[in-house]
Amino acid sequence: MIRAFVAIPLPDDIRAALVALQARLQVGRVLPPENLHLTLVFLGEVPDPLLEEVHLALSGVHAAPLTLRLAGLDMFGGARPRSIHARVVPDPALDHLQARVAQAARTAGVQVEARRFVPHVTLAYVNAARTGRARLARAVAGGAAFAAGPFQVHGFALYRSDLGRGPARHAELAQYPLSASPNPSDPA
Repeated sequence: MIRAFVAIPLPDDIRAALVALQARLQVGRVLPPENLHLTLVFLGEVPDPLLEEVHLALSGVHAAPLTLRLAGLDMFGGARPRSIHARVVPDPALDHLQARVAQAARTAGVQVEARRFVPHVTLAYVNAARTGRARLARAVAGGAAFAAGPFQVHGFALYRSDLGRGPARHAELAQYPLSASPNPSDPA
């Protein structure tokens, strides 16, 4: 079994801006720079043969390249926040890409969570009881003016995530370029 997800890797300059923002947060357990990405679909624990099917299905995803921007911070977890993230400015092209990727994963046989897609880049995991809700709220408010981009997205990737001591280690398994139309040599 491989713990896997599909995500958009971030350009170095956007990652550098996020790392600088993490340093200003001064709360939580920040993610290492190499773990900063925009998740499209979390696949969970997937057997090797099914992961190959996912790869084949993702190879058939066709969507145009897109331009994204990051703006502001937010938290997930409601009254008991568990993470702080940079928000991605809403973009219909990103929603379309995410829906295509999720459908490809379902077609391959993965049970994708039926959860509303909220595009974001996780910056830190937090413990509200330890840090205090007010301190977390101040950290998020302090990043309200954060903005990065625009940046071009020319593809997405399939990753494995290995858990252990410390932060998860992510390894890219395959890349999928974006293009406005299907490649005529690709099987339909």
